[in-house]
Amino acid sequence: MTKHSPLWAPMRLGNTDLQNRVALAPMTRVSASEDGHATDRMGTYYEGYARGGFGLLITEGIYPDTRHSQGYLFQPGIATPEQAASWATVVERVHKAGSRIFAQLMHAGSQSQGNRFVGSSIGPSAIAPKGEQLAFYRGEGAYPVPSEITREQLAEVKDGFVSAALRAQEAGFDGIEIHGANGYLLDQFLTDYLNERTDEYGGSVENRVRFPAEVTRAVREAVGPGMTVGIRISQGKVSDNEHKWAGGAEDARVIFEALAATGIDFVHTTEYRAAAPAFGDSGPSLATLAKKHTGLPVIANGNLDDPDAATALLEDGTADVVALGKAALANRDWPRRVRSGVGLAELDGSIFAPVADVKDWELELPA
Repeated sequence: MTKHSPLWAPMRLGNTDLQNRVALAPMTRVSASEDGHATDRMGTYYEGYARGGFGLLITEGIYPDTRHSQGYLFQPGIATPEQAASWATVVERVHKAGSRIFAQLMHAGSQSQGNRFVGSSIGPSAIAPKGEQLAFYRGEGAYPVPSEITREQLAEVKDGFVSAALRAQEAGFDGIEIHGANGYLLDQFLTDYLNERTDEYGGSVENRVRFPAEVTRAVREAVGPGMTVGIRISQGKVSDNEHKWAGGAEDARVIFEALAATGIDFVHTTEYRAAAPAFGDSGPSLATLAKKHTGLPVIANGNLDDPDAATALLEDGTADVVALGKAALANRDWPRRVRSGVGLAELDGSIFAPVADVKDWELELPA
């Protein structure tokens, strides 16, 4: 316990008090009802992590509008009052179990591979993402070429994020995480080869970060200072794990400074390895650059399964919170196990098959 004591230090993230520094990373689970309602099984899933000792839970990506934002069939939404009401039950269960929970708002953009509202997709430019859709999430074949998002649609997307954030606030969520990572719409604006616009939203990195910053600022202003707001950022994508920002550390400076200026409370970086150099074989990690250029608390995600590695990131100031993905799937009580010196279980790959569905987790956890 002493060895890993930084993990258990409480902290205040924005206006949210966390009992420790271990968070559940957002993971696509495609386990909602067909019409996007959070289900009782999802409530059990999130409650299990809360009871397992995670101080903060960040939901899977939730689509914010009934137009082009949905990315996967059976993905949960918060685009309607009814969808929001279904999340209120999940939030209540998490709170009763002693944890805090943030809603991650995600617009899939051109990386959508299942949308019950429309049969087309939109992106910064009419350029398809690299690679192919994931059978893992019921997709098949190459991504279709999206329509270039119009100025009217830009306003609709921003309004969708704002309305969804307000619904999340009403549902009782403790905070909002805006999904600006992993190749989804806001990340597409940041990505040089997906954004060939010639207006003020394309070209230079200063222009390409403009729309993600506008969305972030709009959400921050809408929910007010009492609700915690942050953004998730990555370089790699669902369909392009190797992508790096062409401008290297200078791009990182511009992007992080622009996002910090919106008034958010935290930045969540996700890379394959959280502590690895962001560019090349040496140099600072993306989390380190985020901390340097924002001055904000940083949540770091990426191969932090080992408690020693997670603790080291907190001890050296790289991150303020560590977010666990696969390690959490293997051990929904990871914090309790580590704190009590109980061994960690290996990940059972069947947790992902045949689709990334939540499993029927029992709530009786090891003491």
